Amino acid sequence: MGSENLFHKRKAKNANELQRRSAYRQANKRILIVCEGETEVLYFKEAREYYKLNAIDVEINNDGNSAPKNIVRFAKKSFIEARSQGNPFDQVFCVFDKDAHQCFNDALQAISSAKPINTFFAIVSVPCFEYWILLHFEYTTQPINNAQDAEGMLRKKYLKNYRKNQKGLFNMLLNNLETAEQYASQLFKECSESNTDNPSTRVHKLIKELKTINRQ
Repeated sequence: MGSENLFHKRKAKNANELQRRSAYRQANKRILIVCEGETEVLYFKEAREYYKLNAIDVEINNDGNSAPKNIVRFAKKSFIEARSQGNPFDQVFCVFDKDAHQCFNDALQAISSAKPINTFFAIVSVPCFEYWILLHFEYTTQPINNAQDAEGMLRKKYLKNYRKNQKGLFNMLLNNLETAEQYASQLFKECSESNTDNPSTRVHKLIKELKTINRQ
């Protein structure tokens, strides 16, 4: 009899927990951001803090493997695990560079065919995340060969001491954020019209989403 009562209590507790999660999720969008490297993880964690977003609502992670296809695979696995636990993500953003990755196009295809539809999104930068940083200071459509060239442009012109995995980057660039968003949006349209992607970035779309969650 005692074990039966304990079973019913646990069952009721689990039901209450699921009900609590459901009520919470109705009022809060939950997103997952999976990043290629630590630079991006730090940047978006700082953005999350600035916009006063809960770590439960906006989860930021990486699996230590920078290959785009592995980022997408990890994102899908995380999505399935969260759903099985009764606390699913509404949207999943995969943040990675094109640079010299051979599996870049495969990763884009995997995201476009991912289920459920309109859940997984590619936040890509060509050639690299540093181009997004560069847009805080100037608008340029000059093709950039690789990440090393982009980093060199930053150090030479604007951020002498820039380095990978740098803390405080989001706050350092905050005053120029709107400029970067405008430049990235303008460039995105131009790239679509000219059928090219070098250089380009979609980071502004994820920043816009974080702002939307903040307002909600």
